[in-house]
Amino acid sequence: MAASAPFTAAEVEFPVHIPFVAQLGFTLHAISDGEAELRLAIAEQHLNSWRVAHGGVLMTLLDVAMAHAARSVNRHLPDLGPGVVTVEMKTSFMRPGEGELRAVGRLLHRSTTMAFCEGSVYGADDKLCAHATGTFKYLRALPAGRQLKPLGGEGD
Repeated sequence: MAASAPFTAAEVEFPVHIPFVAQLGFTLHAISDGEAELRLAIAEQHLNSWRVAHGGVLMTLLDVAMAHAARSVNRHLPDLGPGVVTVEMKTSFMRPGEGELRAVGRLLHRSTTMAFCEGSVYGADDKLCAHATGTFKYLRALPAGRQLKPLGGEGD
């Protein structure tokens, strides 16, 4: 999934339903071997006051792309094995995001419990808009109050 070559594969299903991601309109186009690619066609609800993609949209694209890259190494497990939660993320913005955005996440290193990733968002002109690094923790369940919340499937 090189930055310079446009990726033309058809959309694939997200392994787990994430309501926020569905609401934003992200589509998954590739996930394998420590990499993931998402796309978003910018619409009115994604814009900031400058009429370009809001930074929060770019950061969410990066977060989701990196998280899927982290989980992609568990392709042999149901729902890609344990989920991940973001521990930290640093984002740099280079230029405004316009048109269809393409986010590529890459797993740089992993341990039993942690994944270290990077991600890039490219604009419709295939120029770099934003770059991030992130650390993710692998979790089978999320502690919430006194109950554990399992990784949710469709409709959970």
